[in-house]
Amino acid sequence: MKHFVNELRISVVLTAALAVLVCGLYPLAVFVAAQGLFPGKANGSIVYHNGSAVGSDLLGQAFKSPQYLHPRPSAAGNGYDTMASGGSNLGPTSKVLIEKTRKCVDEYRNENGLSREIQVPADAVMASASGLDPHISVENALLQASRIAKARGVPPDVINEEIRKHTEGRALGVLGEPRVNVLQTNLALDRRAAAGK
Repeated sequence: MKHFVNELRISVVLTAALAVLVCGLYPLAVFVAAQGLFPGKANGSIVYHNGSAVGSDLLGQAFKSPQYLHPRPSAAGNGYDTMASGGSNLGPTSKVLIEKTRKCVDEYRNENGLSREIQVPADAVMASASGLDPHISVENALLQASRIAKARGVPPDVINEEIRKHTEGRALGVLGEPRVNVLQTNLALDRRAAAGK
């Protein structure tokens, strides 16, 4: 019995010590380091416009107005729902996916005044795995430029310039593809319009 009590005491002391270390000191150290080294990213990469939070650099959101870049479709809940992040889980042979994609291609072409000969980028009609991707391909952005220019009453070159300014390169110079952050580009277009440019 004495041996059992001794073993129990050691187990309780070790469990308490590990709880303090793993549930207290380690998270505190990570929090302090993150806030000290990169507070913007540690706090969700929040984007502010005129003093108000309007979104995050890391999360997509729906833009429907013709004067804005439109993001890629989202399968997260009713669209861009962070509580329901995820893809559709429809496979490449799914008739539902094929029909949905055909419908999205037709809508994209109509919306942007594109002929049948112009190939529609995949990210314009298919959701990302998370359903929250804040970026679109450069090709997708450029195909939307004419619609945005017409809605804003500016030359397409103005929109193309903002798209080029907000094109992010490959991560570490080799990973992924160049991409355009939809929120940042749309905010830049609004700032430019407010400045009368």
